[in-house]
Amino acid sequence: MEHLTIDTFKEKVCECGFGGGEAKWNYKGDLPAVIDFYADWCGPCKMVAPILEQLSDDYAGKLHIYKVNTEQEPQLAASFGITSIPSILFIPKEGKPQMTQGALPKNEFKRLFKELLSVE
Repeated sequence: MEHLTIDTFKEKVCECGFGGGEAKWNYKGDLPAVIDFYADWCGPCKMVAPILEQLSDDYAGKLHIYKVNTEQEPQLAASFGITSIPSILFIPKEGKPQMTQGALPKNEFKRLFKELLSVE
């Protein structure tokens, strides 16, 4: 599981919404992705972290799981309108990403991987 900065986000995910103006979503990744927007002080984020760590191993080679620390990357969090954490962004290989908020149990992540990302 990789932690993203604004620069690595632009490199691996999308340059959308940066540099002014309305930018079209254009995912750069080779696999579907999940991005966990979190903060170290957030209790529910701490509950989600080990679940995503395990799922990262379970789904290796099928999807990317990234983390964004909203305290260290406020511009990145603001560009996605993050007002509540954890916020989880599900990015299919093609199509528009979808966001959920709050701590999710492992089975719900698996269901959303299948439903939103077509990954089993």
